[in-house]
Amino acid sequence: MYDSREATVSRARPVVTVIGEALIDLTPHDGPGAPGMYRARPGGSPFNVAVGLARLGHHTVLMARLADDTFGRILRGHAAAEGIDLAYAPHATEPTTLAVVSLDADARASYDLYFQGTADWQWTAAETARVPDDTAVLHVGSIASWTPPGDEQIYALTAASHARGQVLISYDPNVRPRLLGEPGRARLLVERYASVAHIVKASSEDVGWLYPGTDIEQVGARWIELGTIVVVITDGAEGAHLFRAGSAPMHRPGRRVHVVDTVGAGDAFTAGLLDALLRQGLQRPDLVRRSSPAVLSAALDNAILISAVTCERVGADPPTSEDLRS
Repeated sequence: MYDSREATVSRARPVVTVIGEALIDLTPHDGPGAPGMYRARPGGSPFNVAVGLARLGHHTVLMARLADDTFGRILRGHAAAEGIDLAYAPHATEPTTLAVVSLDADARASYDLYFQGTADWQWTAAETARVPDDTAVLHVGSIASWTPPGDEQIYALTAASHARGQVLISYDPNVRPRLLGEPGRARLLVERYASVAHIVKASSEDVGWLYPGTDIEQVGARWIELGTIVVVITDGAEGAHLFRAGSAPMHRPGRRVHVVDTVGAGDAFTAGLLDALLRQGLQRPDLVRRSSPAVLSAALDNAILISAVTCERVGADPPTSEDLRS
């Protein structure tokens, strides 16, 4: 099994650029089912992925529109403290997006977003054009990838990067049904990214809502037909499934842990998956296409481990390399 704890990051680390929202999660102070006070925690799926990658030792650039308000300064300060490169994160005049987190009896998270007119969706062509030239891996997805008006700029950046053929593109739709409306519209949005991404990661809940009554194998085949190289569908405590053209489907089991909450678990999984691929030197589409089943299986195990550790903690708090060693 590939173990990221035994690997070291070279001085010439590939640049991983993450673009999307950075918002404030207001999480229950006293845990699942308890009314009362909330804590303000940095969040947003792309922000969480960037933190996860930085904690695992990768050179991570965050392209997020960070507001010049109190919450925006919290986000900028937290990212800087994690060692994330913010040179390409615009200073936005609009306010920070807020997400109120609710936890059910099984500690599963749901979100109410306050996002009208906030900073995360106002991308301009000039801002997205500033993507670092030395980006090796581009991760996109979540709400910013399908919320106007900035979604068109993010898609244009992704499509242009795909056309160059050298940047490995990772995509997570991070479906939010109440924001997307109805599955038919959402499928069109997700599938256009599947046509310009090399790795698509989604949850079984995402897939079940997008394609009701359709097996995950059929969904994987659909996205591969559109152009994706590797499709990964997570299934909570049951682990994760991987699909790619010309290979048998792969499944890796989950880990039994004491779940505190699931906030950021999917984002930690994405960080763990990219971490494993990068540490094997698989930062180009052609290399991922030719990778062995053993390497991909180990990458899934790494992602599952990092997601499981995150579930044992409050909020989106992925492990560092040192945490894994200890």
